[in-house]
Amino acid sequence: MRAHLAALSLLATFALPSSASAQDSSFAAMQKRGKVAMGVDQYTSIHKFDDLADGGRIELQRDRDDVVGTRAIREHLKAISAAFSQGDFSTPAFVHMRDVPGTKVMAARRGVIRYEFRELPRGGELRITTGDSVARIAVHQFLAFQRSDHNAAGHEMHKP
Repeated sequence: MRAHLAALSLLATFALPSSASAQDSSFAAMQKRGKVAMGVDQYTSIHKFDDLADGGRIELQRDRDDVVGTRAIREHLKAISAAFSQGDFSTPAFVHMRDVPGTKVMAARRGVIRYEFRELPRGGELRITTGDSVARIAVHQFLAFQRSDHNAAGHEMHKP
């Protein structure tokens, strides 16, 4: 997966304007890196990042019927499920050009976190479940960052 992302990073270098630097945190640049990593246009795809009592959920779907895009989303979600299970969070690090909050703990506690892909009509979802309270906090940090950085929808759990 890391070799794959190195190749993606090189490809993204050519996809970004020459003035973009490795530290570029602009939304448009992140969207371009997301397209490289996920294989679909981020502006015509819908992200949701939901905090749940037992972990969370990442949903990614096309905003219209698109067989090729739907297949790319499903392949991407299956690939990150396998990578995350191994403690490899290089894809979100590439897309966001930084270490993503929660991922160090998620990697360290990968043995107590379960990732399960499920198809949805125009894409899929990745359920993230754990009974470990420390891992669950990390999952929620990861999802909160994703919601914020992608300007995405999702349910953020509110504690009383």
